Amino acid sequence: MLTLLIWFSAVAFLIYGASCVCTARMAAEFERYGLAKYRIVTGTLQLLGGAGLLLGLIAPLVGLVAAGGLTLQMLLGFGVRLKIRDSLLLASPAFSFMILNGWICYGFYQSLSQ
Repeated sequence: MLTLLIWFSAVAFLIYGASCVCTARMAAEFERYGLAKYRIVTGTLQLLGGAGLLLGLIAPLVGLVAAGGLTLQMLLGFGVRLKIRDSLLLASPAFSFMILNGWICYGFYQSLSQ
């Protein structure tokens, strides 16, 4: 089950990270967030995080770091959504991915502890 969740999160972050870096729609969203200057960094970190999750399937320490970083990034994303007064529905993907990657992080930690 954990492997499936890792794949799901990794693919989602690879797609979203590429979208962050490359699309005008995401440029407009980051303007709305008041974070336009962080769009490329955010997208790049998401691409690295997604790749790190997949690499974690063979190198769990890399997966642990990637999942931890994505958990933190989604916590911050959730906070931004609340700060700009988006609805909870609009903020829920960030919250959901925060929980998901926190769980993945714990899974990688457990695999390293054995």
